Order: sequence, then structure tokens, then C-alpha cells
Amino acid sequence: MPELSLIEEAERLGQALVPVAEGGTPGRVNRELALALGASGMFDRIFKEEGVAAVDLCRIRQGLARVCTEAETALAVQGLGGSPIHLNATSAVRERWMPLLRSGEAVAAFALTEPGAGSDVANLALEAVPDGDGYRLNGEKRYISNAPEADVATVFARTTPDAGARGVTAFVVPIDTGGISPMHLDMLSPHPLGGWVFDGAFVPSDHVLGEIDQGFRVAMQTLDMFRPSVGAFALGMAEAALRIAVEHAATREAFGSPISEFQGVSHQLADVRTAIEASGHLVYSAAAAYDSGKDETLTGKAAMAKVHATETAQHAVDVAIQVLGARGLESDSTLAHLYKEVRAPRIYEGTSEIQRNIIAREMFRQRI
Repeated sequence: MPELSLIEEAERLGQALVPVAEGGTPGRVNRELALALGASGMFDRIFKEEGVAAVDLCRIRQGLARVCTEAETALAVQGLGGSPIHLNATSAVRERWMPLLRSGEAVAAFALTEPGAGSDVANLALEAVPDGDGYRLNGEKRYISNAPEADVATVFARTTPDAGARGVTAFVVPIDTGGISPMHLDMLSPHPLGGWVFDGAFVPSDHVLGEIDQGFRVAMQTLDMFRPSVGAFALGMAEAALRIAVEHAATREAFGSPISEFQGVSHQLADVRTAIEASGHLVYSAAAAYDSGKDETLTGKAAMAKVHATETAQHAVDVAIQVLGARGLESDSTLAHLYKEVRAPRIYEGTSEIQRNIIAREMFRQRI
């Protein structure tokens, strides 16, 4: 299991950022929160010169999620959108954007999903057509965190028709580029989500990330690093829900006894505690596999970490609300907030069903 120091540091920061998070508008980018995260040095941690250690990314996300899911999401999406720029852009593009992303003055997005292509990257339809010393983007991105208000996005577009995942290229796209129309979406969870319609938006050739037709590699490099940390986000939410439920069960009396003495309550919470512990081991095992750089089981481990932790978090929040009863359903309660937040991680960065496909594929490939 992980060291506690960085988790606790992130938790303390998250607690301090709660008022800033609460001052934002649900469903919109909280610029003050981004600036506060930048001032705290957390963006510097995830944009280290050599790249952030996946284990450290998990610790930070877990700690923030325990107390401030808004801060956690702001940090995670900044990292998801900014890491491909940090690791793959030309020096000129890095010098243009990375100081702003580290400070929180600019907000990034990771624009992969489209109306007809989510987990199936091979079906991406946004096209990038060569035009002089650059490309024209035409198509749509949807269900993108921080869209449409982000300042810059890592955008994946098709450069070779009918080539599947081998024909996709990653681009750095400033959102003030002409030919980009915003689209805001109101979702169940309160963080900003939307998309863009691209109508001939011009992107210079020096804004290509990596190589032409190798964007799938850029996407997987980013997702492999972040997927275990989605599990860490879920882990933090599950811990928060369990804390609330345990405290309530220990102090709430019914029929003359604390409800913690009723096995119908205590056994459910014991099962949640066990599942959280198991999720923690899976999350940090996957993160360590990524950091080793040579673990061939990384893909399967990352999938197991994400699916187990996110499903556990959903169950933990549901059990906690059941234990609290009507109090857990009050609209301004922490559990009500978690109930809205916890559903999305089972979908984004690969649904639970996709993770199970990955696990099964790796299991049969390795015959274990």
C-alpha cells in the first residue's frame, strides 16, 4: 500500500480548496480553482520534466478526492489534456503553453470522444485535411471535460481514411482558433463537460504531437498513465463515503443500541472496507507497473484497477446512503454530492465493460 504523506498533503490541500470549489458555477470551468491549484504547486508535480510518476498521481488524486472532488477533477483533466503537450509537443509549443498550464492561467482538455466514437478509437471521424503547412479540422468532439471553455486541447483527428487506429494523429489546438464552435452539455455530474464543432479550423504542422498517423500511441501513452489514477479518484470517494457511514453508524441509535451493532449494517460496511482495501492494492500495483516501464501486464492491471475501484466506489456510496437513510438523501449533503460524482468514472476513459474486455483479452493471451 502507498505511503501516506503525499495523500495526506493532497487531502489537506483539498480541504483548503473547498471554499474555492464551492464558489464556482456547477458545470463550468472554475478559473479560480485552477489558479489555486497552480499556486499550490500541484500542477508542477504532474508536469515534471521527466513526467509524473503514476504512483504519485494516484496519491494526489486519492487525497483530493477524499475531501474535494471538484479540485480532484480540475487537476486530473488539466493533467490529461496537458500531458500530451508536455511530453510530445515541439519545444516552441511547450514554451507557449506549459507555463500557463502549470500556473493554472490556462485550462486544457483531452478531446478524444466523438458522437459516434468513444472507446472505439478506430472509428474516429473528425478529419484533418492537409492544407499548405498545416491541416484543416472538420467534425465534432463531444463529452469532453473542460469543453467548451478550455483554452487549449489535445485533439485526435483522422489523417488517413480507412486506416483505423493507425490513421489517427494528435494535435495541439488553441481553442481561439477560427472555425471552432462551442457546445455546452448539462450532465448529471457537476463538472464542466461539452464539445466543439470544427469547421475548417487550421492547425499548423508544428502543432502535431508525435508523428503523423501515430496519435493512437499518444492517446494510449496518456490513458495508460491516467487510468490507474481514475481508480485512485474512486478510492478517495469510497473512503469519504465509508467515513461518513461509519461515524453515523457508531453514533446513531435505534431500538436502544448504536446501529453499528446490527449485523445488517456492520457487515455491509465491513464488505465495503474490504473492497476498498482490495481496490487500493490493485490501483497501486497498476501504477507501479506503469512506473517500471517494463511490465507487460500493465494494460490488464490498469483495467482491473479501474473497474474494481470505480465499481467499489459506486457501491460504497450507495451503502453509505442506505445506512444514513433520509439524511443521506439531503440535496446539500456530502453523500448526495458523491452520488452524482461517482457514476461518471465507470464510463469515462473506458467503460467498465471495456475494462472487462481488456482483462479477458489479456487473460486469454497470457493463459492465466
